[in-house]
Amino acid sequence: MAFYKYTAVTEKGETVEGTYTATSKAILLQWIREKKQHPIKIIEVVEKKDLLKFNLYLPVGMKDMAVFCRQFYTMLNSGVTVIKCLDILQQQTENKRLKQAIRDVYESVQMGSTLSESLKKHKDVFPDLFFNMVESGEIGGSLDTVMERMSVHFEKENKIRSKVRGAMVYPIVLSVVALSAVIFLLTFVMPTFLAMFEGSDMPLPLPTRMLIALSNVLLQYWYIVLGGILVLSYALRKFIKSDKGGMFWDRLKLRIPIIRGTVKKLAVSRFTRTLSTLLASGIPLLQALEVVAKVVGNRAVGEGIMNSREDMRRGLDLAGTIRRMGIFPPMVDSMIHVGEESGTLDDILDKTADFYDDEVEVALQKLVSLLEPLMIVFMAVIIGFIVISMAFPMFDMLKTVR
Repeated sequence: MAFYKYTAVTEKGETVEGTYTATSKAILLQWIREKKQHPIKIIEVVEKKDLLKFNLYLPVGMKDMAVFCRQFYTMLNSGVTVIKCLDILQQQTENKRLKQAIRDVYESVQMGSTLSESLKKHKDVFPDLFFNMVESGEIGGSLDTVMERMSVHFEKENKIRSKVRGAMVYPIVLSVVALSAVIFLLTFVMPTFLAMFEGSDMPLPLPTRMLIALSNVLLQYWYIVLGGILVLSYALRKFIKSDKGGMFWDRLKLRIPIIRGTVKKLAVSRFTRTLSTLLASGIPLLQALEVVAKVVGNRAVGEGIMNSREDMRRGLDLAGTIRRMGIFPPMVDSMIHVGEESGTLDDILDKTADFYDDEVEVALQKLVSLLEPLMIVFMAVIIGFIVISMAFPMFDMLKTVR
């Protein structure tokens, strides 16, 4: 497939420009003539293939989606057509993977498909929430409003994710430093002390013998150790990505004392904000809950939401079903109950989401402040054990000399 830019003249004498992806220039010419236009200029756009292939594997982040929706909204609100919006966006979007997806959507819409149908062909790029929102906007004739809401939603989601990633930087760096220090002591420092002990017949303490054995393994069989770590990491990652493993991991995160509070607040923030956005766009509650269950970020919570959805089918209200989940704080079902009674559920959920966004930030700060001393103590214990294990034989040698 090749990417072309073309200039043509319509039957009314107007000059139009556009882009098109086709297997050959002849197909593009045929397509232009079918639109009853006269081609003037066709240019094939050649991109660096190696760089493009690499970039197509890069993820499309929340920030990219937020910018995409914000620009889409601005142009729609100014009276620009959907096709022209897509044409402009595919030219100026920086993320190569998103750029390619927009290009495909643009061509699909040109061929007569709706925007939501075209977006659904790229589920690896656009989230389920986005499909449902766009479809709702097309039906209700409020696509510009939907794009504005989605831009705000993705901006807030990106802000939360940035805070989570920022909170994890220090513990990760400290862990890497600790591991590097241990490996350095075992592979460079320990052999030096070992040479001192080999000449003596003095029996070595058990901790020292353990360190010597570990040092020998790292020095002689480092490739096996490294291979084992890589295989174990890959297997663990595959297990967590599987349905059964992912459910086990997500349930475990809800039970670990140190992090469960933060995990629950993150889930509440995503649940309330996403549900508020969907309801405000006119999507029915049961359909909205199905979408929320997929994007809440925790499979155990998602399973609870789907169970709540089934309870609502049997006539229960949302507040009661959320209370029966036993995962969210009491404030959530209380606020939902107020929203249901007053008929302002979307507004109440939006305010609840704002509250829990702030709660997530506070919880992350507390988590980091708790992890810092724990990591330092753990690092001190491990390195202290190594240093003491190396010092014991030296004290014994001094006693022998005396």
